[in-house]
Amino acid sequence: MKKFFTGLILDNPVFGLFLGICSTLAITINLNNALGMGISVILILIASNVIISAIRKITPDEIRIPVYIVVIATLVKAVELLIKAYAPAIDVALGVFIPLIVVNCIILGRAEAFASKNGILASAWDGFTMGLGYIIGLVAMSLIREILATGIVEMVNPFNDALIFSIRLVPAEFSISMFSQPVGAFLTFAVLAAGVAAVRDKVEAQTKKEAK
Repeated sequence: MKKFFTGLILDNPVFGLFLGICSTLAITINLNNALGMGISVILILIASNVIISAIRKITPDEIRIPVYIVVIATLVKAVELLIKAYAPAIDVALGVFIPLIVVNCIILGRAEAFASKNGILASAWDGFTMGLGYIIGLVAMSLIREILATGIVEMVNPFNDALIFSIRLVPAEFSISMFSQPVGAFLTFAVLAAGVAAVRDKVEAQTKKEAK
């Protein structure tokens, strides 16, 4: 559980390791976008980690990175086609960021750093925890930005565009439209990253104190 907590919070791929920042800043305008991207990434992370772990002993070191990219690109294309077929609203909202998952640092980084050196089950768990951390990062940013920019949190069914819920938390006259723009994304990211860094520093200080 300690490792699980560390992976989700202290080593969060977005706010702790600073991976996948470009897509995070661009698509976290609302909750639907965040969940669509997050679920896509976690599925690809788990599948790519499992496949790369399974073939790690027969993949020559000289071509391992191209092999990883081919595996990831194939999975991304499959997920992209599924989204186009069954969730066209998500496809329109995320646009080019779905195929760009191929070059997402989180996926290739975990393939090289973990899946290529560990067993299938451990690699699947690593993909799940890192993907869950990524989803948490996206959802946190999207909720903050959406609430501050519109005062409303809403979610739409990606399969039929039906409204699932819409809750106003802040009066319209107190909304800050800046948070729906790029500068709002950078400000939100900076605050959350600083918060994660503060928690990490506190944990490290406590660990050193206990060691003494």
